[in-house]
Amino acid sequence: MRIRVMNLMLLLLCPLLAMAQLERSQAFRDQYKLKEVVILSRHNIRSSLSVNGSMLQKMTPHQWIKWSAAPSELTLRGGALETIMGQFFRKWTIDEGLFVENATPSVDEVHFYANSMQRTVATAQYFSSGFMPLANLRIHHRFTPSKMDPVFFPALTKSSEAFKAQAMKEIAAMGGKKGIVGINEGLKDSYQLLEKVLDLKNSPACKGGELCAFDDYNTKLILEKGDEPNMKGSLKFANSASDAFILQFYEDKDPVQAGFGHKLTAAEWEKIAKVKDVYGDVLFTAPIVAVNVAHPLLVYMKDELNAKNRKFTFLCGHDSNIASVGAALEIEEYSLPKSIEKKTPIGSKLVFEKWVDKAGKEFVSVNIVYQTTEQLREVQLLDMENPPVVFPLKLKGITANADGLYTLESVNGRFDKAIRAYEAIK
Repeated sequence: MRIRVMNLMLLLLCPLLAMAQLERSQAFRDQYKLKEVVILSRHNIRSSLSVNGSMLQKMTPHQWIKWSAAPSELTLRGGALETIMGQFFRKWTIDEGLFVENATPSVDEVHFYANSMQRTVATAQYFSSGFMPLANLRIHHRFTPSKMDPVFFPALTKSSEAFKAQAMKEIAAMGGKKGIVGINEGLKDSYQLLEKVLDLKNSPACKGGELCAFDDYNTKLILEKGDEPNMKGSLKFANSASDAFILQFYEDKDPVQAGFGHKLTAAEWEKIAKVKDVYGDVLFTAPIVAVNVAHPLLVYMKDELNAKNRKFTFLCGHDSNIASVGAALEIEEYSLPKSIEKKTPIGSKLVFEKWVDKAGKEFVSVNIVYQTTEQLREVQLLDMENPPVVFPLKLKGITANADGLYTLESVNGRFDKAIRAYEAIK
C-alpha cells in the first residue's frame, strides 16, 4: 500500500516502518498491478464485555464510562471510525486501479463475511458503507446475532493429553526459565500500575476479600475441547481491567477521566495495554494452539486468496483471530508503533495484497493496517495524505523479493503447512 513518510525522527527510530510508509514507486506500479485484497479485520471500538455485578465492576470504586452501546456491542464512535477506514480503502483501491469510483461489483468480485456477533457484523456493515457506498453490499453471517460462528470462534477442536502437554510447554517457553511465573513477572510494573489506577485496595472486590492485588503468578491454563483457551489467575483479572481501560481511553474525550483521575503518559497507557497483549499471546499464539484454533479461518482465507474472479474479501472477527492466524502462518515477532496496543489494535486489519507482474506471475504482500491511537481518539478522517499505519509483516523462513513481495506459491505453501500441522494434532 502507498503510505508516506511520517517524519525524520520516526524514520531513524523505526526503519521497518519507514519502509512500509514509502510510497510505491512508479517503477513498482509499472511492474505490478493490484489484483486482489483479502482482509481479516478485528471489530472496532465496542463497549465493555462485563455487566453490573461482574468482577470488572467490583475491581474499582470508580464508575466506568457510560457506553453508547449495550455490553459487547459496537459503539457509535466505533461505527464512525470503521466507516472512515472503509473510505480509506475505497480511495486506495481506486488509486491502485482495482476498482473505479462508485463501483457496484458482482457477487463474485467482492465478499463480506462476519462472525455473527453484533460488533463484528456492525463493523463489516460500517466498513462496507465507507468502502462502496453505492453497492449495497450484503454482509454474510450465518447465525442470529449474537452467536459465535465456528469459522471465527477460536475454540479448540482437538485437545488430547499429548496436545495439552505440548501446548503448556510452548506457552511456558514464553516466560523463559521461570515459565508461567516468568510471564507474570514480566508484567509486574503493569500490574502495579493497574492496581493504582483502579484503586484496587479500596474496591468492593478487596473489601469483600476477593481480590486486592494482581499477585497470583501461577496462572492456570484451561485447554478443553470445544472451548476457546482460558485461564485462571491474576493475568485473567488484569486483562479484564486492561481491556476496559483501553476501550475507555479510545472512547472518552477526556484522557484524565478515562484514567480515573490519573494523568497517564503514553508510556503508562502502553503498560496498561501490555497486559492485554500478553494475555492474547499466552492464549492464542503458542504454535500448536494457533494452528488448532485458527484452522477454519486458515482454510477459508486460503480459498479466498485463490478464488477465481475475487477482487476483495473482508472477514470480520476478533483480536484472537488475528493473533492465532498470524502465529499459525509464522509471522515474525513485531511491535506496532503509534499505538498503545502493540499486536492487534482495535479495528486493525491483517491484509494480504495479491499483485501480478507483467509476466503474469502472482505475488503477495502481508501488512497489518490500523488507525493510530491519535487517529482513534480524535476520530480523524483518513485519506492518502493522512493514512492509517500500514506495517509490513514478515513470514519466517520465506524470502521476499526486492520489492518486498512473496510469491503466491510460497504463501499458499505456508497456509498448507499450517493446515497440515492441524491435521497432525492427535
